[in-house]
Amino acid sequence: MTRDQLLDIYFIDARAKLVDVAALLDRVERTGEPDDYRVAALRRAVRELDSSRADTGAFRAERVLLTFTDPTNEPIAKAPMQGATGAYNVQP
Repeated sequence: MTRDQLLDIYFIDARAKLVDVAALLDRVERTGEPDDYRVAALRRAVRELDSSRADTGAFRAERVLLTFTDPTNEPIAKAPMQGATGAYNVQP
């Protein structure tokens, strides 16, 4: 598939998703409360969108996914809640 074909098919959808992320960040910011780990993960992921593969050797999609992923290898003793939050919460 050519570049133009890819853009013709996927550009509007990708644009809408980026606008959704921007709107969420605006709404969270307007609460006046400090960011939490999920917002921090979104901000790290957005920064990855502007970096090239040459920086790390990994594709953007992989690097974005890794910003949300638990980097530890050891299982935790007990889950703090049922279900997932979608981002790794770095505990102090």
